[in-house]
Amino acid sequence: MSICLYGPSGTGKTTVGRLLAERLNMTWFDLDVEIEKEAGQSIETMFRILGEGVFRELESAKLDHLLKADPSSVISLGGGALLNNQNRLLAESYGPVVLLSANIETLVSRLTSDKVVRPLVKDDPRQRLTDLLARRREHYVSFGKPVSTDNLSAAKIVREIQIRIGQFQVQSMDETYDILVQPGLLNLLGKSLLVRGIHGPAALVCDQNVDPLYAGRALESLKAAGIETVKIVIPAGEEHKSIQTVAAIWEGFLSAGVERGSVVIALGGGVTGDLTGFAAATYLRGVPWVNVPTSLLAMVDSSLGGKTGADLPQGKNLIGAFHAPLLVLSDPEVLSTLPPAELRSGLAETIKHGVIADPLLYSQCADGWPQNINDLSELISRAIAVKVEIIIVDPYEKGLRQSLNLGHTIGHGVEKASNYQLSHGECVAIGMIAEARLAESINLSEPGLAEKMTADFTKIGLPVNIPADLNRQEIIAATLLDKKRSAKQIHFALPERIGKVHTGLVVEDWEKRIIW
Repeated sequence: MSICLYGPSGTGKTTVGRLLAERLNMTWFDLDVEIEKEAGQSIETMFRILGEGVFRELESAKLDHLLKADPSSVISLGGGALLNNQNRLLAESYGPVVLLSANIETLVSRLTSDKVVRPLVKDDPRQRLTDLLARRREHYVSFGKPVSTDNLSAAKIVREIQIRIGQFQVQSMDETYDILVQPGLLNLLGKSLLVRGIHGPAALVCDQNVDPLYAGRALESLKAAGIETVKIVIPAGEEHKSIQTVAAIWEGFLSAGVERGSVVIALGGGVTGDLTGFAAATYLRGVPWVNVPTSLLAMVDSSLGGKTGADLPQGKNLIGAFHAPLLVLSDPEVLSTLPPAELRSGLAETIKHGVIADPLLYSQCADGWPQNINDLSELISRAIAVKVEIIIVDPYEKGLRQSLNLGHTIGHGVEKASNYQLSHGECVAIGMIAEARLAESINLSEPGLAEKMTADFTKIGLPVNIPADLNRQEIIAATLLDKKRSAKQIHFALPERIGKVHTGLVVEDWEKRIIW
């Protein structure tokens, strides 16, 4: 898949394109530069001597050549490159076209300070730009909502583009893997593996709930790609996130003839992903795996970062390993079959990422469930962007990544004390409110934070209080067994405000400060 950046001169397509290609480990081309190299003269000279018509013909030919020669590239286009509808159809057939925009003041400032001469706006840039934008207004509007580049660094613009197209790459733990978010991706599972040089044979692991819903589509896609696959079905539910289920998956690998050259595919929610990833990490001392999450919670959280594992009777995720997948492929369309309770559970992890580092994401979650698939895809991608940025910096949870534990320290205790009758997301929501109140009790957070979060969580249907019928001592005991202990002390991640969390905090008498 190629990504084309388009928009008026001065929107930052060159600077942003170069950085985007670096982030996604793709080849970058500047179309105008490639034309100049081939013609041996500047764009300005070609416009002056050959005329715009001849230049547009050269532009079309070079765009066609670049896309066919390297169909997985980032291309920064000239501001009029897609006025030719054939060019537009060609570019869109290879992948997304992202429109960049900026206000007239920004464009004039950038162009007048740039050494590159733009033929169409070189004389009186302000007036020429105003006229040009007026002529092309309808054309640019036809590309949908643009990514504004006003007052944003190149890195932040790239982040917004990645959110828009649903494509990320993690380079950590000596591993590099892609994360894709796009409606309809499940039908492209086989093709997505082949593009990345993954040819199988494969073992597909899913639970009894997901099997009748999506295993058939996944197997059909793999078969169409020529990837021989064996299906392994495991029991559904957190109560089965055990070493016994891992052993059953190992047995399935043996029966399927899984070798180090094979690939294991996890199709399902967080439990399936964690168990399958751990089984893959420990079978033959590690076989490659791919994660295809089918729940919102798994898409925005557990499928990312390479943390795999299983529960022990004493607590959650007490055994596990870091084992990064080869690919994470999220198809928002599969969420249509999830019951409302499961969606709310995933929304808890999503809004958590907003509390940690993205106030806009928090606001989008607090507004309620998205009404269309595009908004849902962006919500998922925005949550993923938060976690990806964190795990790239801290893959082994030595510092910043501990912020992702917000709500989980107390939440895991509540989950264990409920005998897993409360969903993980519900417990994380309860844990976030409890920990926000804890932050206020030690004067860490801004006043009213817990009250605001409580009101917003309640509005979208998330629980905010520890159920009165749960045993307080069981919650405390389970929390004390939490894997985030160090030197027998609990280390909390606590919020200061929406968008900022502190990590590694030891709170004396924390159990006495909790509102039970």
